[in-house]
Amino acid sequence: MTERHHLKLLTYNIQVGIETSHYGHYFTRAWRYALPFRSRHENLNRIAQILRPYDLVALQETDAGSLRSNYVDQVAYLADQAGFPYWHTRVNRRLGRWARHSMGLLSRYRPTDVREVSLPSRIPGRGALIARFGEEADGLLVVVAHLSLDRRSQANQLEFLGSLIGDKSHAILMGDLNCSWDSLRSHAALNGLRGGPHPLPSYPSWRPTRSLDHILVTPGLDIQHTQVVSHVTSDHLPLAMHVTLPHGLRLTEEPLG
Repeated sequence: MTERHHLKLLTYNIQVGIETSHYGHYFTRAWRYALPFRSRHENLNRIAQILRPYDLVALQETDAGSLRSNYVDQVAYLADQAGFPYWHTRVNRRLGRWARHSMGLLSRYRPTDVREVSLPSRIPGRGALIARFGEEADGLLVVVAHLSLDRRSQANQLEFLGSLIGDKSHAILMGDLNCSWDSLRSHAALNGLRGGPHPLPSYPSWRPTRSLDHILVTPGLDIQHTQVVSHVTSDHLPLAMHVTLPHGLRLTEEPLG
């Protein structure tokens, strides 16, 4: 059992393993959202290498094992390839055997509890993962989310997520929130959460101009560094943050060997 005082965080919308490096690919490669293709496996291996240096990883737009992914749970596969001992997949929307839209959390630390929640939305299929590490009073709450595109649903979802975080002293919200940092700051429900000093564009990956992916933390976590990781393996770029944990906040990981 190892005590750590720093956390390396990453959130990544992996676009179900589709490598996209041009707007035209949305049309020429649209069939890859529905059918299997050989290079998806190779691209997942590249993504696994990106994830390997981090401690907690939030994944969006994954597939939980259907025809299009060759019946591979992509969260489980990436956990195995990147060496994460703990992982959790939430299926947000099932389309028969054709697709199982999902999201996930990878962790090097043993969670005390992981639960799934559905987010309020006009169209069902948006969800979040809530993981707790350590004792509830002094532990860490991690929320992984992928929000809707329309502003009304986003406002309701942010209100809901804010109620989940409540007055927790040590909490992290990360994911593809589909809105800008300015929009996030306007929601009273997220009062007290903060990100890096400047918005970091992460979309589209080949020429990023929009900050859609976010990592927000409570003031008790000291932000050391934030960056967009420059690897074009999806239509989003990964967003990373390094934080220092306060004295006394302990996370445990499996001993090596």
